[in-house]
Amino acid sequence: MGLGGISIWQLLIVLAIVVLLFGTKRLKGIGGDLGSAVKGFKKAMDTDEKSKEEEEKPQQKIAEDSSETTGTESNAEETSSEKKDK
Repeated sequence: MGLGGISIWQLLIVLAIVVLLFGTKRLKGIGGDLGSAVKGFKKAMDTDEKSKEEEEKPQQKIAEDSSETTGTESNAEETSSEKKDK
């Protein structure tokens, strides 16, 4: 038994009928079109993921800059309070 109750022989007969109906040139064209469509889809997915990563980078940089800014302000406060103590 093959896929869902269809035997290998039945699949071969269906394939032979499809080849007779459409011809090998048309099937090659359909295969090429399908392959280029899948390739384009993969490229679009990669581009989308890269753009999401680029959008996240500035947000992370802003968060890092704000933490550095708050850290330097507290250091400045400590330095000024140390000067007052002396």
